[in-house]
Amino acid sequence: DPANRPKRIVDVGCGIGGSSRYLARKYGAKCQGITLSPVQAGRANALANAQGLADQVCFEVADALNQPFPDDQFDLVWSMESGEHMPDKPKFVKELVRVAAPGGTIIVVTWCHRDLGPSEESLQPWEQKLLNRICDAYYLPEWCSTSDYVKLFQSLSLQDIKAGDWTENVAPFWPAVIRSALTWKGFTSLLRSGLKTIKGALVMPLMIEGFQKGVIKFAIIACRKPAE
Repeated sequence: DPANRPKRIVDVGCGIGGSSRYLARKYGAKCQGITLSPVQAGRANALANAQGLADQVCFEVADALNQPFPDDQFDLVWSMESGEHMPDKPKFVKELVRVAAPGGTIIVVTWCHRDLGPSEESLQPWEQKLLNRICDAYYLPEWCSTSDYVKLFQSLSLQDIKAGDWTENVAPFWPAVIRSALTWKGFTSLLRSGLKTIKGALVMPLMIEGFQKGVIKFAIIACRKPAE
């Protein structure tokens, strides 16, 4: 419905801005993106300028847990593969809700661990050990589950809360990355990128193991802020 298309969008954890540029073109919307990386923000703005989107899209360095926006600003609040980097998940969700306009949509796409069963209080030790090794390599804080996100949105009285499991669609990405790294171009690029990137590459088989054993989930959670 063209009448319900978002006019103001924020990309929380925008990277180099691909999502914002896509959404700006698709909906004709004004998009803002935030990232902790000055390099990413600079590259994102340069790409927006090169693609003729400078009047629609802009990017800046800012903290997702303390966003530089007034309350009730955006029709669509969008976060793609950023939630797993947030050390304070409740504060992250509260900020997403705060900057969303009344009636606005919030979408979070993120890595999660599996939902716990009714009789479980925590993951199994081997599962937690696997995630800890991944967190150490990728500098990630503690993980949470999809149901944890749903509960956080429920606690803030969000409406139309829906969650989906996209794991099956995303899992093939990791073997594909490993295959690309095994080419000569991939290998030489990896060597040039430094020890931190090499450390991350060596952990990719653990990501595959996590997906195969059902420990890691790639989740989408969508909801709507109540209209005033």
